[in-house]
Amino acid sequence: MARVFYFCQMKEVDYIIVGCGLAGISFSELCIANKKTCIVFENHTQNSTQIAGGLYNPVVLKRFSEVWKAKEQLELAYSFYESLEKKLNQKLFHEIPLYRKLNSIEEQNNWHVATDKPNLQNYLNSKLEALNNPNVFAPFKFGKVNQTGYCDTKLLKELYLTYLDQKQMLQIQSFDYDQLEITKEQITYQDIKAKRIIFAEGFGVQKNPFFNNLPLDGTKGELLLIESSELQLNQIINSSIFILPIGANKYKVGATYNWKDKTTISTKEAREELETNLKELIKCEYKIIEQYAGVRPTVRDRRPLLGKHYLHNSIHILNGLGTRGVMFAPFLSHQLYNYIENNIPLDKEIDIQRIYKKIL
Repeated sequence: MARVFYFCQMKEVDYIIVGCGLAGISFSELCIANKKTCIVFENHTQNSTQIAGGLYNPVVLKRFSEVWKAKEQLELAYSFYESLEKKLNQKLFHEIPLYRKLNSIEEQNNWHVATDKPNLQNYLNSKLEALNNPNVFAPFKFGKVNQTGYCDTKLLKELYLTYLDQKQMLQIQSFDYDQLEITKEQITYQDIKAKRIIFAEGFGVQKNPFFNNLPLDGTKGELLLIESSELQLNQIINSSIFILPIGANKYKVGATYNWKDKTTISTKEAREELETNLKELIKCEYKIIEQYAGVRPTVRDRRPLLGKHYLHNSIHILNGLGTRGVMFAPFLSHQLYNYIENNIPLDKEIDIQRIYKKIL
């Protein structure tokens, strides 16, 4: 458990960052790299980073289309996680090919059409492949996606919290919005003065009085951790679910989508749904080790939420990473940092001004 620091004198920093998921970690790293001082608040109420599959993938596999700004996101992601691995002395970022199961002749044809698109040629292999794995059922073969893999987000957060604690940059406590004092020159919170504050709270933003009018709904997702000595997969399999090998005959299996339930309690219904889909995909024995549940920070228009509060120039949000946090976090953090420090405009697709224009 990290220590809680109470400062005898007023501590002055450039940034207060609320939340230490992928968004908070990414922005913290930018501050450190640019010699900006920061302090991070974390209360462990949001668990989407800890339980996430952590997949990264530049292609929307339902529609065989490119993820928004995939090239730019991947370039930043590779360098960002490589630098974190060096800093934390731990392997976190794993490159593994992803195989999309094709379910019909029509899907095979759609795959071939997609591989001819110039923006997808670096990501999709034109030749269909069979895994030659007797435990995987795929009569119409697979399409292979390149530049894919996963980040061990749970381990990353654990190690990064320890790092922040050692640097006396961490406060383990809930953020009390009522104690935030705002002036034109600075903000003050308890015994901390800062130039700006970044709210990177994930689904927790719903309790934030500055940004709870933004359309972040949250989508509950559940995953299974299974063990199977028979399965012997070295690739990520994507179908109605994904199967992600994480070593030692263990696999993450997910994920469900529930737009009504906003709790982090695992359910029997989700387990049955995942098992039903899993048994349609693999034909071998497995053992369920654990079941996870969390709420993803998803937005109605499927675009992240970045920018400054409409009344307070010192208050900013970095949120709405949804299911693509591993790729999104470094890219969006750079966008927000350059917006604040270098006056570089945010892309209109992600700027919260698009929301304010409709609701204010």
